[in-house]
Amino acid sequence: MATFKKSGGLRELLESMYSVIALLFILVACVELCDAAAAVDVYRLIQYDMSGSPFGSRFAALNHHAASLRFPPGADLSRTVLIIPLREMNMTFVREYITQKKPLGGLLFLLPEVLSFKHGGNKQVYEKEKMKKLLAELEQLLVHSNIPYPVYFAFENDDIDTVLTEIKKNDAMGQPATATTGGYKLVIPTAEPKKVASPTITNIQGWLSGLKADGDANQLPTIAIVASYDTFGAAPALSVGSDSNGSGIVALLEIARLFSLLYSNPKTRGRYNLLFGLTSGGPYNYNGTQKWLRSFDQRLCESIDYAICLNSIGSWDNELWIHVSKPPENAYIKQIFEGFSNVAEELDLKVGLKHKKINISNPRVAWEHEQFSRLRVTAATLSGLSVAPELFEGTGSLFDGRQYVNESAISRGVKLVAESLAKHIYGHQGKGVQIFADESSLAANPAYIRSWLDLFSQTPRVAPFLSKNDPFVMALKKELADHVDEVNVQHENLEGIFTFYDSTSARLNIYQVASVTFDLLLLLVLGSYLIVLFCFLVITTRGVDDLISLFRRPPSRKVKTA
Repeated sequence: MATFKKSGGLRELLESMYSVIALLFILVACVELCDAAAAVDVYRLIQYDMSGSPFGSRFAALNHHAASLRFPPGADLSRTVLIIPLREMNMTFVREYITQKKPLGGLLFLLPEVLSFKHGGNKQVYEKEKMKKLLAELEQLLVHSNIPYPVYFAFENDDIDTVLTEIKKNDAMGQPATATTGGYKLVIPTAEPKKVASPTITNIQGWLSGLKADGDANQLPTIAIVASYDTFGAAPALSVGSDSNGSGIVALLEIARLFSLLYSNPKTRGRYNLLFGLTSGGPYNYNGTQKWLRSFDQRLCESIDYAICLNSIGSWDNELWIHVSKPPENAYIKQIFEGFSNVAEELDLKVGLKHKKINISNPRVAWEHEQFSRLRVTAATLSGLSVAPELFEGTGSLFDGRQYVNESAISRGVKLVAESLAKHIYGHQGKGVQIFADESSLAANPAYIRSWLDLFSQTPRVAPFLSKNDPFVMALKKELADHVDEVNVQHENLEGIFTFYDSTSARLNIYQVASVTFDLLLLLVLGSYLIVLFCFLVITTRGVDDLISLFRRPPSRKVKTA
């Protein structure tokens, strides 16, 4: 009896061991088959609605085989993701597929690493300039199209380059990745995008009070310095806008710092109030600027002598443009332009004047100063751009990174604006007088400009994805508060014709998958192994007769009738 019990225990132990061994074998095989060949960060094409019409990429999840531009003619790409490096992009092909809405599983554009905001620097300038036009054309195509499949951007690296080389080799041999041939599969397991509920915009206002004379009860005149800080681009997670309009905000902060030094001493405080505005909603018809201006009372509007808006002043060579809505013959416009022109001449710079009349029947504005002009407030925009950009053009593009911005250009722009304002405030219209002279205590600080420019060049700022208490917004508020007397923050809903969707970045897993033939062969091997293991266990525990009895046909049972 004891021998029988020991034998039964041994059998149970053997059965457990064999089962565990079989399970481990299957698990190891699955793990080996499911290891990712590469995993990279990817950035999704923006998805938004404008007046109810859908634009951008409408899906986020991805689970398709990968192919290159070398795919065989006539291949079915409806369940295929095309990997297209920017260096090899055929714009005609991409435009044809998107405009004609040909079936495609998805698109993955590979950007050179030099364009990454993590890379920075000013190397390979020729290469970057060469790609800039191509990337701008691609971005405008993608942003203004309705694309019914996922579209992502990624930066080149060794892992993805190795995978792409293998994919190209298979495609060139006429063996594209399919369920029957195997290859590489791209997988992004993410939820489908949802609408961003009640996106907010945040305006930050700073105030430097001027000095009143004794017994003067009249309100002092005001000069407003304004810049919009948010961006819009094909990939919201990459839309840092170093020049547009990071350069404008950096210049505004430096101007506020310089004038805070003057206004901190009653002897050098001017008899003008200085109003600093960091506005949001710039790409969306300057919606934040409009709301900010509507919050002004009538007295403040009437006190504004003029407003100067700063836009894209980080990549100009030797000429800046002053854009105005009123005719150049207008006395106020003439005074502003002459003031800037005289200072520019002293600094060996050039300033041009561009007049563009406002179309009252058209709600769209091309420049930020036009929102002031609609309220009959004299205003102008100082920019390195000679022509107003189109909608969603030059508002934080993929190529608008740190490597395209020259901090010395911002410093020169700061000095031009600061000296022009100072001459207007203090009445020093004569030549040869420089308040913010180089090497003086009031000179522009290159280190300050560089540090803030670096921060802007690493911070995506698409308004619908910035919360009220976003650390970046709080940093702007704190920095402005360090230089001015009073800071106010205004939170508003982003109104208008736009609806935005979330899911802006993800993690892409690239799997090397086997063909169906390999899967069938593996299934056959595993099945054979399990059958042999089963037979072995039955023989060792019950005997051969029991194994044979399992395969015998059971005897038929006759139903007895009464």
